[in-house]
Amino acid sequence: MSVGIRRRWKSTNPELISSLFVPVQIEPATNSGQGEDIGEEFTGKLNRDEVLKAMNAFYRRPEMKRLAEEHGLDSRLFHQAFISFRKYCVKSQTLPVELHILLSDLIQSQNLSPSAQTNHIDDLFPYFLQHAKKCYPHLECMDDLRQISDLRSPANWYPEARQKQRKVIFHAGPTNSGKTFGAMEHYLKAKSGIYCGPLKLLANEVFHKANDRGVPCDLITGEERRLMNPDGGSSSHIACTVEMASTQVAYEVGVIDEIQMIRDTARGWAWTRTVLGLCVDELHLCGEAAAIDLIKEMLLDTGEDLEVKTYKRLTSLTISDRALQSFDNIQDGDCVVAFSKNDIFSITRAIEQRGRSCAVIYGALPPGTKVLQAKNFNDPEHGTNVLVATDAIGMGLNLNIKRVIFYSLVKPTVNEKGEKDMEQLSTSQALQIGGRAGRYRTQYAEGEVTTFRPEDLATLQEIMAKPIEPIETAGLHPTAEQIELFAYHLPKATLSNLIDIFVGICQVDDSVYFMCNIEDFKFLADTIQHVPLPLKTRYTFCCAPISRKQPFVCSIFLKFARQFSRGEALTFDWVTSQLGYPFAIPDTIAELQHLENVFDVFDLYLWLSYRFQDMFPDQERMRATQHELDNIIHQGVSKITKLIQQANLAQSETTDTRQSSSNTSRRDSGRNRSQPEGDAVVEPVKDSQKLTLKSQILTRRPRGSALLNRK
Repeated sequence: MSVGIRRRWKSTNPELISSLFVPVQIEPATNSGQGEDIGEEFTGKLNRDEVLKAMNAFYRRPEMKRLAEEHGLDSRLFHQAFISFRKYCVKSQTLPVELHILLSDLIQSQNLSPSAQTNHIDDLFPYFLQHAKKCYPHLECMDDLRQISDLRSPANWYPEARQKQRKVIFHAGPTNSGKTFGAMEHYLKAKSGIYCGPLKLLANEVFHKANDRGVPCDLITGEERRLMNPDGGSSSHIACTVEMASTQVAYEVGVIDEIQMIRDTARGWAWTRTVLGLCVDELHLCGEAAAIDLIKEMLLDTGEDLEVKTYKRLTSLTISDRALQSFDNIQDGDCVVAFSKNDIFSITRAIEQRGRSCAVIYGALPPGTKVLQAKNFNDPEHGTNVLVATDAIGMGLNLNIKRVIFYSLVKPTVNEKGEKDMEQLSTSQALQIGGRAGRYRTQYAEGEVTTFRPEDLATLQEIMAKPIEPIETAGLHPTAEQIELFAYHLPKATLSNLIDIFVGICQVDDSVYFMCNIEDFKFLADTIQHVPLPLKTRYTFCCAPISRKQPFVCSIFLKFARQFSRGEALTFDWVTSQLGYPFAIPDTIAELQHLENVFDVFDLYLWLSYRFQDMFPDQERMRATQHELDNIIHQGVSKITKLIQQANLAQSETTDTRQSSSNTSRRDSGRNRSQPEGDAVVEPVKDSQKLTLKSQILTRRPRGSALLNRK
């Protein structure tokens, strides 16, 4: 992306915007015994059939549609508002006096010549427009809504940062290049500093490193606060996850790690916020060089320059000319990378059947379990000499890997609309994961990358040889204050609807920014829509870091919201009664996965406890129990092969039962069906199996075939 002043505003389809507005229901007026109908007293009772004819004549007038459009009513809104207006006029027991008299005059003059008519059907428009504005309150405040949702200058949202002339340094380099080390030295030597990382693991690592160096440092994540000052005050240094960074507190040095995540469709807004908003004298950005031009473009609006320091990899990394082909060829220090949990489990079993012990790391595991699995793998005395993992190893863990083996080159992704797809690994992803091989100052200083299947090897070589595609846009997200202002103007709209309207009419400079995916937020908003909560509380609940793809966690989230709305504290006893406490070491894969979900429920509780301390009072007890659960999950993962065998045995018993039942049924029916007796019972293919199958098919495409679509 060339750097220069160029702006392109997001264009929105007016019809798409209008579809976001839900009409307010206007009930027909009743007399309610409140006296005489003055309109009826003046002109007599209206004939409903004649009123209906007058209404329909009004609707058919092209001039009325054009006039309505001038007042913000497109064809859809005009139609919906007219339906409501007609129903109101026809079914109301009493109408406003002026409207009653006008309708009476229109009915009586229908048979008169135009010159003799005292009123025209067009005279209904002011009454229609008044009714339409009650149906669609946004017609009165559209200019205000557009101003509130104007996101074209996000740099101006942070006045504290704009009062400083920050020095901004970009530390650009690949994995294992020492780029973050250089930035951290500035951070540790400063009088005060803030570190912003993508993971709790990274924030925790910096927290310990700083305090070990004698630099007082606090840890702040969504679920945890660890203050080192005995009197409870803040330390000079903060290590936090990027979403938790303050833009009001001033520091001497700020470090933003993994800056390339500014393009992330779900969390990119947090990196945008810290790049533009950290109130520091010196700002250090660490990550891929692909983000350099985008950062320069963003800094045009802040008036700041960008200094770039480039780093080269400290160890060698080569692409093997031979694929693994068989798990018989696994060696000490190998890491097999797959992108589905089913693959992780099957690979682990296959390797352990060959007499090796595996460490297992994937995204759903608790941080403590990941650290312990990594520790076992790194320890040459432990006997765990092979790692099986997802791309969760790409950041946050120090791993002594000799060789990375890609089991597949396609992975499931989620686009900006929240839709799931399969995409071939990008150069950035391949280098991030493959670059974990060959760690500096370990026994595996020389790294190697290969594939499991021979037919994937040429594709991997092609991917890793390409330059990394420049990052073109940074994420944005509506703030609680913006949504609160929207709700003031649209009090009848649901939170999910408010978000849709905001995204629909917001103005974004789409040459630099994009609106992050908010499907999880909207799902949570719809889940608790019927629960009576104040808007700001509802918004905070919906910002909780949980996914709509976790039904158990979402069901507990709903229970939390209901309990909160009743004003009843969420105590340890109440919460654990919903979770099957006390917990036992899992005997099956299903039990292990359930405990992973339970761990996320503890995270949810702790996250909410820092925002509503009075209603979530048992923070420390919950944290201690979560730590015990982390150890239980680690023990379950450590015997994962046994769990897989149990799952396979249970599935085999189920299949045998079905086969026996099917054979008995065929015998009882005298084999009258067309199916031969020897046909096997075919189990339904699960979604996860379909995903794996699609992955295998896509990676086996001929080399000359077109690559999968990318964002």
